[in-house]
Order: sequence, then structure tokens, then C-alpha cells
Amino acid sequence: MYPTREEAWNILREYNKDEHLINHALAVESVMRHFATIYKEDQEKWGIAGLLHDLDYEKYPDEHCKKVIEIMREKNLDEELIHSVVSHGYGLVNDVKPESNLEKVLYTIDELTGLINATVIMRPSKSILDLEVKSVKKKFKSKGFAAGVNREVIKNGCDMINKSLDEVIKETIEGMKNVAEEIGLKGELVNS
Repeated sequence: MYPTREEAWNILREYNKDEHLINHALAVESVMRHFATIYKEDQEKWGIAGLLHDLDYEKYPDEHCKKVIEIMREKNLDEELIHSVVSHGYGLVNDVKPESNLEKVLYTIDELTGLINATVIMRPSKSILDLEVKSVKKKFKSKGFAAGVNREVIKNGCDMINKSLDEVIKETIEGMKNVAEEIGLKGELVNS
């Protein structure tokens, strides 16, 4: 079965308590929904894949993108959804290649949401609402900044979906703006 948003949320909360991971899941869900509109595909389906993509990470970090298969099958979740979630670990923890547009976008934007989040919290406004692509690009080029973010994955993902890094950053920011308050990135905009 393909879970409803509420069912997916309950499954996420069953396996994840860390608020940073919850906020990451919400950010990725929102970005996936945003990209679904660009691709003219099912926002609900894309959003749920984004929400559940790191389902096993908190409890089973050493089995990330592996343990999730067992968990999702126990919940009788759709095999397509399972493949989507597992494929975001391509080249990092497995060799399950992203195939659909949904999978390629999830693979591309997962790490990028982390970089954008880190960029926002370093800004005076602490807000994503006034964040510009050039600010993220500058941080992207700085290897020491958010060093855990795999820039190669982001670049490979951009190639996979045939979009420039600038375009992917722009659309990822737009997607994250939709949940800015919920994920703590609304900040304080300063009127100039």
C-alpha cells in the first residue's frame, strides 16, 4: 500500500525522535512536493517518499537504506516507494540506482537541503525567505563548510535530472520556503 500523509508521518515518528532529523524529513518532503509540480507528477507520492527517505537513519545508521526495506515491508508499504527510498543511497551505501524522476530528484536534493539549512543558520537573518542562490553556491564551493555534505552527489544528481546546479539550488530553496516556520528557518527578516 501507499500510505497517506498521516500514515507516513506516524511511521516516521515511530522510528525518529531527533528533531533535526524530523526537520530534515519535512524539508525534503516539501522540496519533493515542489519538484513534483515542476515535473507535473503526483505531489502526494513525491512528498511521502521525501518524508520517509531517512526512516531507518536514526535507529540504524550503520544499516541506512538497508534496514528500511525490512521496516517498510513489515508495514506492507508499496515496493515502488521502498525502491525510491532505498535509491537515494546510491553510490553512498548501496548500488540501487535512481530510475524514475522522483528517485533522481530525491537523490539530488537530499544532501542539498542540508547544505541550504547550514547556510541559513549562519546568516544574520537566520531566514531562508531572503536566501539567494549565490549565497548557497559560495558555501557549496567552500569544502570546509558543512563538510558532511557530499557535493559530488549533488553534482551527479544535477546531471541525472539534466538541470544546472543553480536551477536545482533555486528550486530547492523555493521548496524549503513552504515549511520555513515549521523547520525553524523563517528567521527574522530585516527591513532595509
